Amino acid sequence: MTYRPKPDMRNDSAGSEAANRSWWDSDAEAYHEEHAAFLGVDTADGDFVWCPEGVRESEAGLLGDIGPGTVALEIGCGSAPCSRWLAAQGASVVGLDISAGMLRRGLPHVRHGIPLLVQAGAENLPVADGTVDVVCSAFGAIPFVADPARVMAEAARVLRPGGRLVFSINHPMRWIFLDDPGPDGLVATLSYFDRSPYVETDADGTPTYVEHHRTVGDRVRDVVSAGLRLVDIVEPEWPEDFEEQWGQWSPLRGAIFPGTAIFCCEKPR
Repeated sequence: MTYRPKPDMRNDSAGSEAANRSWWDSDAEAYHEEHAAFLGVDTADGDFVWCPEGVRESEAGLLGDIGPGTVALEIGCGSAPCSRWLAAQGASVVGLDISAGMLRRGLPHVRHGIPLLVQAGAENLPVADGTVDVVCSAFGAIPFVADPARVMAEAARVLRPGGRLVFSINHPMRWIFLDDPGPDGLVATLSYFDRSPYVETDADGTPTYVEHHRTVGDRVRDVVSAGLRLVDIVEPEWPEDFEEQWGQWSPLRGAIFPGTAIFCCEKPR
């Protein structure tokens, strides 16, 4: 077997986007077989679930008041259950995702073009300046881009003064542990300060999946540098008697340390 070193994708926006577009296109069916029910993908009005811990926007209200007159943009919407939930509250919604396969999975539930689904990346939002009240992303796009600071700057650009950006991601401390949701995954293995992305490649060495790591401090600096104000960082606790497991998320791990970080930000008036 010939050893092929993994490519350095730290600053490769185009390569990261191409790899992840291909990954989510090919994985859309399997992903939905496992997670569609939890996410409310096939319910009439969708659902807005922030994380595997089951935090729902209907209860948490992290986006503020949503209703008629609200203009919302979801980045990395996947099959768009969150976008459809926002639309059901009366908001005008655009859902963006790089994967045609993920968007296609949500199309049967879109009525009369509401919400509007668009294939686009997060680092170059096809939205006019100052036209959006809410930008949101529930585990979409942000961990998969090489330049998250640009995503924050783009969100700030499209938001109106007083608008909110809220996004959920893997909690950065999760990076130091293996994905094993059992006892073996509780041992710190990797450096929290190593920003090298996780890259999977095919037999020819072509990247097929890229996930980028940033520390909590990195995320905060990206938000502040974009001219946004950080309002809160929510670290959901594992719900009592909640036995669902999602990849590395499990009751065992969730009882000890957070799996998700939700960043709540505002654009100053």
